[in-house]
Amino acid sequence: MNLQSLLEPTVAAAKDAGAFIRKERQHFDLGKVEHKGFNDLVSYVDKEAEKIIVKALSNLFPEAGFITEEQTVEQVDTPWKWIVDPLDGTTNFVHGIPSYAVSIALAKDGVVMLGVVYEVGRDECFTAYRGGGAFCNGRPIRVSEVDALSKSLIATGFPYYLGNRLEAHFDLLKDLVLTSHGLRRIGSAAVDLCYVACGRVEAYFEYNLQSYDIAAGTLVLEEAGGKVSNFQGGPVFLFAGEVVGSNGRVHGLILEKMKALASSK
Repeated sequence: MNLQSLLEPTVAAAKDAGAFIRKERQHFDLGKVEHKGFNDLVSYVDKEAEKIIVKALSNLFPEAGFITEEQTVEQVDTPWKWIVDPLDGTTNFVHGIPSYAVSIALAKDGVVMLGVVYEVGRDECFTAYRGGGAFCNGRPIRVSEVDALSKSLIATGFPYYLGNRLEAHFDLLKDLVLTSHGLRRIGSAAVDLCYVACGRVEAYFEYNLQSYDIAAGTLVLEEAGGKVSNFQGGPVFLFAGEVVGSNGRVHGLILEKMKALASSK
């Protein structure tokens, strides 16, 4: 499989969906929002953007199956799978906050091989294929060289379902506010990971995530020289529901704080 040859048409599919999303945002009606769960929003824009992507990718690589957020296509068990979030950051989109993205990954046997994240509002397209480096709008990107939490800006997210982790999670947030440059809640996991990849923030962590939230962004980050793990520091994260991504230099420091707070409860 020539991953490099797949990259350009995958970018085209992401940008076509992005153009549709951008157009719809101009006259979007808040009354058309649906609720999949508490604070878990979806609209016709998500669904139609997914259809645009699925059609393009089906023609590009007919042998591959799909894992998609809005489930507009039947899932089949194949070694190669496209993992698609047509609008990561729907809540931002709904409220007119310009940080949301199209996220497309191609995985083989659960290993992401190609990733594209198109941040619609800033017209920034982050791309990577395994072994080929990471890029933003065609320019190479690398993680930052910051090696201290006191100099780090950290991104996170607030899960829809905090469950029994609520107290420990907010204790960690409080700790990091006091020991880092600060926390940012951007509202799109795909964007968060790409911002780590290009050195805008040093680390990102979140739980209650799905594979389509993080698949493309984690590959971009790895190819930019960063590190990705689950909350225990292990390499299994794509379907684990949790992720820590960093520049690598502060990864262990974040994990230490997580473990210390968890063990204190």
